[in-house]
Amino acid sequence: MTGCMVIGIAGGYGSGKTTFSQKLQSRFAQKIPVLYYEDYYKDYGHLDYAERTTLNYCQPDAFDTSLLVEHLRQLKAGKAIQSPVYDYEQHKRSTKTMRVRPAGVLLVEGALVLASAELRQELDLKVFLDTDADERILRCIQREVVEHGRNIQTVIGQYLNQFKPMHDLYVQPSKQYADIIVPGGGMNEKAVGIISFSILTHQNGHA
Repeated sequence: MTGCMVIGIAGGYGSGKTTFSQKLQSRFAQKIPVLYYEDYYKDYGHLDYAERTTLNYCQPDAFDTSLLVEHLRQLKAGKAIQSPVYDYEQHKRSTKTMRVRPAGVLLVEGALVLASAELRQELDLKVFLDTDADERILRCIQREVVEHGRNIQTVIGQYLNQFKPMHDLYVQPSKQYADIIVPGGGMNEKAVGIISFSILTHQNGHA
């Protein structure tokens, strides 16, 4: 597909990336597909459940980035893909997949989206959501406990042992690659408006 615009949305865990993506989608009647980097975790289904729970999912090697890049290239070429779907309760890739059709604009969302040079090359606009650490940890706890059904003590341990150190090592440094830095994260309506305008400009230029 000629003229496909790919927007990467990165930021710390709990920075509001999904909220930001959904706000963009809502302005275009949900016609903008979103690929979630976390769905592209490597397939650890061959390991026992206990082993899978101890893995560090917050560092670049945990992702099958090559598969995501391949899927982006296929979508740009006008071909539909079957995106993997991650099962958070079982800590492995689900047997289900999600069909994603080509579109003029694609969103790629994930904390480490900008940390991969290979992935950055596929992005036309790179966005980093910059959110206060206290807000992020509260959102992380709420998401992991309420949405993913995990024990709060386990989540706190994961935050201290994985989320925070990996944020400092990989996520925060990737901010330097952003074209747009959004203070306040997913609730920044002005930033949503600015990027929406960029999408409209792109769409009008390829109408």
